[in-house]
Amino acid sequence: MPVRRRRSTALAAAVATAAALGATALAAAGATTASAAEVPLKDYELTWGVKQSYRTYVGMFGSFTTAGGATQAAGNGAFTFADGTGTYDSAGNTVDLAFEGSVVAASTAHHFEVTLTDVRFDSKAGQITADVKKVDTSGETPKTTEGDDVPFAKVAVTREMKDMATTLTTEAGEYLGSASYAGAAGDPLTVAQKTPPSTEPSPEPTTQEPTPSPSTEPGTPDPTGTGTMPTAPSTSQAPSPSPTASTSASAGAPSASASASEAPAKGRIADGTLGWGVKESFRAYVVGPMAKGRITVSGGATQAAGNGAFTFKKATGTYDTAADKLTASFQGAVNFKGHQSGGTYGLDLTLANFKVTLDGGTGKLTADVTSLGAKSPGVVLADLKAKSADLTAEKNVITVDGIAATVTDAGAKVFGNYPAGTALDAVDLSVALTDDAQLPGGGTGTTGGTGGASGSGTGGSGGTGGTGGAATVGGITGSTTGGGIGGGSLASTGAGLPGPALGAAAGAAVVLGAGTVLVARRRRAASR
Repeated sequence: MPVRRRRSTALAAAVATAAALGATALAAAGATTASAAEVPLKDYELTWGVKQSYRTYVGMFGSFTTAGGATQAAGNGAFTFADGTGTYDSAGNTVDLAFEGSVVAASTAHHFEVTLTDVRFDSKAGQITADVKKVDTSGETPKTTEGDDVPFAKVAVTREMKDMATTLTTEAGEYLGSASYAGAAGDPLTVAQKTPPSTEPSPEPTTQEPTPSPSTEPGTPDPTGTGTMPTAPSTSQAPSPSPTASTSASAGAPSASASASEAPAKGRIADGTLGWGVKESFRAYVVGPMAKGRITVSGGATQAAGNGAFTFKKATGTYDTAADKLTASFQGAVNFKGHQSGGTYGLDLTLANFKVTLDGGTGKLTADVTSLGAKSPGVVLADLKAKSADLTAEKNVITVDGIAATVTDAGAKVFGNYPAGTALDAVDLSVALTDDAQLPGGGTGTTGGTGGASGSGTGGSGGTGGTGGAATVGGITGSTTGGGIGGGSLASTGAGLPGPALGAAAGAAVVLGAGTVLVARRRRAASR
């Protein structure tokens, strides 16, 4: 039988009492006063990500699904619930709104499915509530726990109702699978009207008396929201006619020097850069509160600030623009460490000596892989698919951005929890065909593009929450915080590759995230 946490009878009694008192007040004072106190609201949106580290965890081992009008921002971002309706209490300057849409967080590997529906925001109570359903499939028989109007987070309400601080509740920790979420800072919350009215919030006046505009009440929430902001006229387009005209004028009469230095259609690559982040959720996981690790680049590779993507340099190889073929190898390496215990790491993965091949728009991304000390050269990590089959050189540089990358069978054995076909971060590629060609970022074919700070660097290590600090580069080494679980060796895959790089990380995540909950469930079951 499913366990269902229903609304308390005390709450129901309170609602009934309030209704009775309201009816008495109407009889005594008349309907005009009551209707003036409540203004109907509609077309509101609520945007909230619950907690970034939770989204990262689910994204690593499962996925989110939105329905019924709810949406999720790109890059495993925050959720938006739509069609919010409710009331504004002009007497207390508070709003009570209910939103449409559902969000399902699910992981087959970790045997859970959590569904949020009927999300509500009550500025008077300063909280978010939701109907929650959690299914645990770790046992022979699935266990379902449900709750109506579960208090999910406390909200520090502001007048603008924008980027309001939230604090997760004990109930949220129970449903999300870790008691550590209770009392933790959640993502900021924004409540805004999708199409703000040009006059009063109520499109249909319900009283002959003027309704006070909530936006004029100082120091209290503004139920008209901040859904639209005045947009300044764009000036970025104004200068464009000038360079365009200049380009057009010069296009008909190219200079003799440009023509003389034009690279042949086929030859050797002088230099180049490769931009790739492996997978954003993986980077966040490594430096986050689960793995509590760090990311280090070396051999000339760089990492963008904020735990961003990596750039590998000094390309060598060959190209053939007539046949749309390219083979380029890049210098530099990136190391991922996490789950430290007793001086050893459960996750210790190094990717180096990257190689990209393209032939008619499709290709492979290859790297030397070292996992927990076991080396495997030339592992095909990803299949590549460019937006176009054509390789075109402009000013003696071939640039192919946004190349889609998906995990191969061999890559799946390296990454463990990413099955073949999983989308990885897109690949950006630029190669110089001559020594004097200008690569993106300002470098030449002989010096290489800048692409960020030079030298080795280290991504920030995770603290007690969030997804870790901003990555730093330029030789600054971030510290690794302890407390992880791991160590030991991983079994061979039988395919000449080291054991899955994320295998120990996944196991540690189960222990860290789900183990406490399972123990708690057993205790509760024993006490029933």
